[in-house]
Formats: sequence, structure tokens, C-alpha cells
Amino acid sequence: MVAVKQPTTDVSRGELVTAEAALARAASILFSDPGLCAEQVREILSLIPEYPPALLLLASAYRLSGDPMAALHLLEPLTKKHAESINMHFEYGLALAAVGRSGEAITCFRRTVELNPDHAQAWRLLGDYLLAMGDQVAADASYVRHVSASSKDPLLLQAANAMWRDDLPAAERLLKQRLMQTPTDIPAIRMLAEVAMRLGREQDAEHLLERCLQLAPDFTAARFNYAVVLHRRDRSAEAIRELEQLLQSDPRNPSFRNLLAVALSRIGEYSRSREVYAELLREYPANSKVWLSYGHVLKTLGQQGECIDAYRRSIEYQPAFGEAYWSLANLKTFRFSKADLATMQAQLLNTALTADDRVQLHFALGKAYEDQANYAQSFEHYAQGNNLSSDSSDYSAHQTTQRVMRLKHILTRDLFMLRSDAGCRAPDPIFIVGMPRAGSTLLEQILSSHSQIEGTSELPVMISLAKELRSEAGKTEIAAYAEVLASRSAAELQELGERYLEQARIYRKTDRPFFIDKMPNNFIHIGLIQLVLPNAKIIDARRHPLGCCFSNLKQYYARGQNFSYSLENLARYYRDYVELMAHFENVLPPGRIHRVFYERTVTETEPVVREVLAYCGLEFDPQCLRFYESQRPVRTASSEQVRRPISSEGTEQWLHYEQWLEPLKRELGAVLERYPDVPEF
Repeated sequence: MVAVKQPTTDVSRGELVTAEAALARAASILFSDPGLCAEQVREILSLIPEYPPALLLLASAYRLSGDPMAALHLLEPLTKKHAESINMHFEYGLALAAVGRSGEAITCFRRTVELNPDHAQAWRLLGDYLLAMGDQVAADASYVRHVSASSKDPLLLQAANAMWRDDLPAAERLLKQRLMQTPTDIPAIRMLAEVAMRLGREQDAEHLLERCLQLAPDFTAARFNYAVVLHRRDRSAEAIRELEQLLQSDPRNPSFRNLLAVALSRIGEYSRSREVYAELLREYPANSKVWLSYGHVLKTLGQQGECIDAYRRSIEYQPAFGEAYWSLANLKTFRFSKADLATMQAQLLNTALTADDRVQLHFALGKAYEDQANYAQSFEHYAQGNNLSSDSSDYSAHQTTQRVMRLKHILTRDLFMLRSDAGCRAPDPIFIVGMPRAGSTLLEQILSSHSQIEGTSELPVMISLAKELRSEAGKTEIAAYAEVLASRSAAELQELGERYLEQARIYRKTDRPFFIDKMPNNFIHIGLIQLVLPNAKIIDARRHPLGCCFSNLKQYYARGQNFSYSLENLARYYRDYVELMAHFENVLPPGRIHRVFYERTVTETEPVVREVLAYCGLEFDPQCLRFYESQRPVRTASSEQVRRPISSEGTEQWLHYEQWLEPLKRELGAVLERYPDVPEF
């Protein structure tokens, strides 16, 4: 490390030693009390003016006290004068970042690592700010250098190189080897957690990072990784707490703020999320991914014009960004221009296009040609998008069928009768279950217009509880949790129900007595719902098999719903859904589940609404028929449609594509022939 030059004033050796000792004492309280640190440094400077180490420490104290402009006033001339000082350039970069001058901060961090290639913190911050600027490739390279610079241990360097090559098994082997020898090696623990995250083993990563932070509470990189894992595990409220702690010491960090905005959106804090994104975009206006995320929040809040502008800005900065085009299409009410069509078609000829961009461009073009009534071209693009998605998916229709069979075998009438006095008796939740794209968003919008019912979103809580039970089973089968569930005592089932309510509370924003959880995939978990929340309401939102399946076929899902990318898999999944619902209706008390048909909802709205409210034990509220006036946030693909008066248009869209749906019809079989009745299974 290059030291700053000593003072040029006439200072005796004794005075210098005294000043160095005083400076060390001041530096020791820099982080705990930067104001007092600054006061002590100013006293030193009154005796030895222009003493560079003191000026540098004073700049740090000003920055940490919340006055980065004062720090910049000191650092700008200092850095020019001491051009070879690593610490000067690094602190100057921190101060520039603190006032939003990110481009200049990047220059300082680059200069820092030029002078000291092993400056781990500078590499990390360089990665953070490059990522915020939208330079993913350079950011990734900086993060790798950060890992390498964090330790000069040969074995950890080998592990870092293996991670760079994406040879995760080799990296895992090396890191476990190190931890067998040295269980408290903090960098090794964090690196192993990162390997676990990249392998999709979030629970392992969480435990490793908890251990890491137990040993080193101030380890910033580990705490940020921990926040990422918590968010991925649908514990966004906890992730927010970790991020807010990180932001106390680094309030301008773009990575921390970006994840904060994402997590806030996940728990329904859309207005605050919007503010964080807007602030980021003022500082990093060329980041296409942040523009996209900002657009998603604006869409949820019903600000369609601003949302479209945000998606357009995303495309402006990344012309091949398939997700931005699909996001425009996914508004459902948006119409592409001829120029948009030409641009999307041209992008498909781009050999450098990523697989994800290609898939989403196909889905967007499918919607664009559908809006032009060019159904042959439309279906061709939908088919190509689905084929590409299916090729990259490991979905097994057979496994889903086996899961249904297993649930039917374990979750029997006898079990429910034996546990009839179990569970949490709270009546608060109203579960809307069924197939995706079956009208659940419309039903939620109608019900949440009632003065006693709050709409939330598709809550991940019940699925998380099922995952916990499955992990206790020690088996990999998805339905393995059912055996664990069946073995639970009445008190344990009550605790699970109370835990659901506690974890769902973070998504609630009003004091209305009832709330809706419209996660459609919860139909798999009706047995769990019955045992832990026996007084909760369960509504099955059902739609014509061809209309529902085709609507799924033309929908690109950001994650999950992997059954939706093939006509055959869609038909089998719909059949399995109908069969499992028939089982639960057979083994649960009569009337326990209330079914609502989409086609009848859009043609006989008031009678349907009265029936649903009666099932929920509520009086009719006329506001439910004016659901489109609601200002509540809506996250799903139907968000713009449910902000308009009801229309039966969606019930007939599949008819334009009927000539291509023969595989779907064949596989649906009796489920299609008997609809709306249910065949025997």
C-alpha cells in the first residue's frame, strides 16, 4: 500500500509521534462515533495543518456523519496531490458514491484496484456500481476478483477459480475440505454458501450464512447474501430487516437498494418500492433491468401510462430485451405498433440473442399477431415460445399424477374425521384455488371490493409450510409432506395454522376481518388447509378446460407453472387438478369447498357474487359489482383487465385456435366432455 506523504510543515519528530498516537485514538472511534472522531482530528490539524493522514480521516468522519459534500471538499485536492495513494482514491470513491456521482466513483474504485489489485472492498463496490450501471459482464468479473482478493489462501483461490468456471462440484469439494480442517474459516463458509445458492439449495445457504454472521456480524458481503437467500425463500420481511441494517452503513449502495425495492414489492409495499426504484433510476438512468422492475410496480399500482413508458425506456437501453417486450404484451390491453412488430422480428434474427430473450419475444409476438387476428402467425410464435421453454424444463407430468395419487391415498375421510377438532379456528383466510388463468384475479377483485374483505395477492406462505413438512419427511417426493402432516397432533396442527396467519400478516395492509390468499396452486394443499385452518373458506375458481388451458399456453411465467408449456402437459395437469378437487369434495364435509365457474361469473355476475358472499357468511355489498373502481394494487397478469367492467370476451378466445388444439382435446378426454360436471375417477 502506498502511504500518503508526511506534512511539509516544520514539525518535530516528537510532535509527529504525538500526532500519530492521537490520530490512532481518533480512528478507533470512527465508526462508533464519527462526530467525535472529526472533533479530535480537527484538534490534531490545529497543531499540524495539512497533515494528509488527518485530512483523510477527517473526510471519512464527515462522510460517516452524513456530510459527504464536506468530505469531497477535502478529498478532491488531496487525491490530486497524492495521486498514488490507495486510501485517498478509495475514500474519494466512497464520498462520490454517497452523493450520487456514481460514474466518478467507478473511476476512483478502478484506480484503487489498479494501485492495489488485492483491495477486496474496492472490487466489491466496483461490482455493485457497474451492476447498477447495467454492465453485468464487468460487474461479474469484479465480483470474482473480490472473492479472489478476499483471501490469498491457495485452496480458496482454487475454489474461486472453480466457481468462475462454473465447476460448482469442484468448488464445493474444496471448500468442504477446508472447513473440515478449519470449521471457522469465515471466507470459506461464505463461499460455500454462495455455491449452495447457485445450486438452488437455499436452506443450506441460509444455515451457512447464519453461521458466518454469528462469527463475523460485520461481514457485509455475507449479510447481503443472507438477505438474498431470505428473499428467495419468501421471507422478504426478514430480508428487508437485513438490508436496512446494511443501508445504515452504506446508504447509497445500489445493490442493497435494488434488492430492498424488490423485497418491498414482494410484501405489498408498492409505494415505497416505487420510490426506491425512482431514486435508483435518477442515479442510474441507463439500467434497463431497473426500468423493467419499476414498470412492474407501476403496473401493479394501476399507473398504466407510466408503466408503458418505463418498459419503453427498458427497451431503449437494451433493444434485445425480450422480457420488456413480453411485459408490454402481458398488460393484455396494450397494442404493439407495426414498427414494434418489425423490431421484434428483426431481433429474432440476432444470433447473439439469449435463450430467455428469444422465448419472451416469441410470446410477445404471439400476442401481437393475436391482436391483429392473424391467428396462424400468432399460434406459430406461441408454439415456438412454448417449445423452447419446454426444452429447458425438467417438468414431469407423470410425477404430478403420482403426487395426486399419493395425496388421495394419505389424506382420507378417516384422517379428516380423526382430526376434526384440530387446527387454528380463525376464520380470517379465504383461499381461492384452482388452475392459473381461471378467473381468480377477477374473483379476488370482486370480493376485495367488499368492506369486510381484504385482497392481498398470491401468498407463498402455505407452500412454504408444505416445504417445511417435506424437509422433515427426509424424502424428495413433492407429496412426502402428507405423511408428516398426517402424523401431527391437534396442538401441532393448531401451531401450523397460527404460523400461517402470522406469516401472512406482513402482506395485510388493512384491519378488515377477512383476507384473500389467491395462490392457485394451493389446490394441492387443501388437505393442509383443512387440517390447520378448518374454518378458512376455500373457493375453487374453475374455467372451461379449453379456455383455461389455452390461456395458460399463451402465458409466459417468470417462474413456476412449468406444466404450461405443452398442450399434453396442460391437459394432464388440468385432469389431475379436477381429480384431486373431486377427492377433497368427496372426503370433506358437504359444502366445504365452493366452486365458481368463470363463464357464469362474467354472464351472471350478481347471482354468483351473492352465492360466494353467502358461502363466506357475509351480506351482499353492491360495491362488489363496481369492482373495477377499486384502487387496490393488483400483481397478476390480469391486473389491467380487472380494472375494467366485466366482459365475456375472454371466454371465447380459444375458439380462434381450435384447429391447433386437438392434442389438448384428446388428452383432456372425459374432463372436457363432461364439463362443467366432473367424471368419475
